[in-house]
Amino acid sequence: MAQDAPLTRIEKLALRIGELANEDPRGKWIQTKFLRGVSYVWVRKVVARRIFAEGLDEVIALRPKTGVMLVANHRSFFDSYILLLACYMGRVPWAKSLQFPVRSNFFYDSPLGIAINAAIAGGAMYPPIFRQAERRALNDEALDRMVEILKRPGAVLGMHPEGTRGKGADPYQLLPAQPGVGKAALLAQPMVVPAFINGLGNNLAEDVRINFTKEARRSKSIIAVFGPPIDYTDLMAEKPRPTLYKKCADRFMAEVKKLSEKERALRAEIEAGRIDEHDVRWLENRDFDKFYAREGHE
Repeated sequence: MAQDAPLTRIEKLALRIGELANEDPRGKWIQTKFLRGVSYVWVRKVVARRIFAEGLDEVIALRPKTGVMLVANHRSFFDSYILLLACYMGRVPWAKSLQFPVRSNFFYDSPLGIAINAAIAGGAMYPPIFRQAERRALNDEALDRMVEILKRPGAVLGMHPEGTRGKGADPYQLLPAQPGVGKAALLAQPMVVPAFINGLGNNLAEDVRINFTKEARRSKSIIAVFGPPIDYTDLMAEKPRPTLYKKCADRFMAEVKKLSEKERALRAEIEAGRIDEHDVRWLENRDFDKFYAREGHE
């Protein structure tokens, strides 16, 4: 723990809980059981009818030998959580453990934030990223933890290259990529899988309500598009430096941008009624238990 970055009592408690849930093998086991047995079950019931996942079979077919960094756009507080659902909460064969770094604000500096992180994600919103410049040492530690996570086969780390939520009216107008995601990738050298998600709001109750309306699979659908792994091996050969980290992050963001155009086209097809409601890409139509039994996965 850095000594030159004082934490409040509540922040110390939140960080300790995060460490126990993500770095202690027993805590991680409990977290994974919770995500698969509790979180996945209720989230699927209240939102899966709206989710159209393109490229999911290709994601399932991957066989990464390292950890995986999932890079996606950021519009809603729940983007990463729904991408978790689309990946079947770790039942994608290679996804054994899950972490999603978050800004420390709220989730690590308030009792309600701690409770929500625990109740919804089992503490998987980890490690925290601090905004204050005087806490840079803590962020260096967080980066070290992310690199360690990404080196572990079976680990999935969800990151938003934009660094913060896009709040403009146009969901296809993405913010500039921040170098941190590039630095983490170049240090850990994981498989990097891009995704674009659109259709979520920031009001959980409203999103749940929409799931049971006629608009759920038309104008209010949630579309997640996954792309193939990004090739950045040429950047690994270069000397590490801030400009290289930004170049790497920009490459990731460019792939996310490409997926946004695919999502836009799919949305037009869905709204026009040209994609059948029985299409297997609607998550509610997929019987994952039978799929995994047939394929011989656990």
